[in-house]
Amino acid sequence: MELKINKYLFDIQTAIDSIYEYLGENRNFNDYNENKILRRAVERELEIIGEASNRILKIDDQFPIDNARKIIDLRNWVIHGYDKVDNVIIWGVLMNHLPKLKKQVDSLLK
Repeated sequence: MELKINKYLFDIQTAIDSIYEYLGENRNFNDYNENKILRRAVERELEIIGEASNRILKIDDQFPIDNARKIIDLRNWVIHGYDKVDNVIIWGVLMNHLPKLKKQVDSLLK
């Protein structure tokens, strides 16, 4: 695997780990929804995940990251549609899709 791709995968892994650290063990939507600093921190990590995914696909457009295009689209939505970000949708991504991405990235880095 190309060294740059490894670096971007590590960036994704670090961002995911940071999100989990921010959310803590007792992940609760109401806590997330009411804490602007927490939401902004999570959104920033999602931006990093999307940008790193984009850079990987520029190197290898067939690289095996599930839903890579959707990850990049989420990044673009958070950045460019900042005033339309829906906390419920972001929470759904965090609870339903982030664990799968973490498993995949962890596996690719081994």
